[in-house]
Amino acid sequence: MPEATHCADFAAQGKRRRYRKGTLLIQEGDPGDSVFVVISGRVKVFSTDEEGREFTFIVLGPGDYFGEMSLDGGSRSASVITLEPCECAVLDRSQVRAYMATHPDFAFELLTTVIRRAREATRVARGLALGGVYSRLAVFLENNARPQPDGARMIEEILTQSEIASRIGSGREMVSRIMKDLEAGGYVDFSARRIVLKKPLPARW
Repeated sequence: MPEATHCADFAAQGKRRRYRKGTLLIQEGDPGDSVFVVISGRVKVFSTDEEGREFTFIVLGPGDYFGEMSLDGGSRSASVITLEPCECAVLDRSQVRAYMATHPDFAFELLTTVIRRAREATRVARGLALGGVYSRLAVFLENNARPQPDGARMIEEILTQSEIASRIGSGREMVSRIMKDLEAGGYVDFSARRIVLKKPLPARW
């Protein structure tokens, strides 16, 4: 996430807009030269194939920005939709360039963000190519769980099994089967609507 000072200053250069839940902000493949800064709410960055199957790259919230990949003049590399009512600051390419000219440290920050997201995309692609569904699910759960006072780890974001399947490039039915087995084995718990990892996940399923 960008530094708080840069986020506020950068967002102040753009025009604030409010969007309803389910609003498609960016369509993959379309031309674009604007960057969005999330002020409030959450958005999902995703792609779909010709058969309508969806894969979620990342979910972004306040302080995050997206759309920077099109600053080179190319088309949008993914679609973005609001998961809840959102407010965003929208800056065009000239505004982004002007801000970077007077804030060179932000230019480096932007570059770092692009590199980090490219690495994450590479990691996800490698997992899809080389890992089975269980291994991808286990990595997703482990990477997103946060320690709790009782020693367990919890994924704070409320996720449906369909959303998890989209994140790891699998079908909902397979995710459901694996999660039921993990719950039966005492590895995970869903009683509070959030996923709680009660103990280390098994190496294999």
